[in-house]
Amino acid sequence: MAKLTISLGILLILLAIIGFVYTGSSHPTALIPAIFGLAFVLFGVMANTENSKKRMLWMHISVTVALLAFLSTIKADIQTVQLSRGVEFPHPAAVLEKAAMSWLCLIYVLFCVRSFIAARRARLA
Repeated sequence: MAKLTISLGILLILLAIIGFVYTGSSHPTALIPAIFGLAFVLFGVMANTENSKKRMLWMHISVTVALLAFLSTIKADIQTVQLSRGVEFPHPAAVLEKAAMSWLCLIYVLFCVRSFIAARRARLA
């Protein structure tokens, strides 16, 4: 799961760079996903250890941050549907970038929950 966490971080950094370049490099807020991406890379590096307690701690921290990121960007998913139906927004690129971040974080959370359940079952068996 540490490699998945690092991969999520890299995807978020790439998303931020693409969003920043797409907006003409004039909107620094397009780099916000990169901040989350750097945090996830750090979490993944810290979770890449043989110590199971530390690994569990860092993975739980990372999934909590991903869940909070998803919950804070979920409005963009609704706005994306509205955007596809013709509603205009002042910054449609920002809406799409937040929606992409939202989906990436949701998929990551689902993979982590599945992994946590499997780990618990393996410990009990």
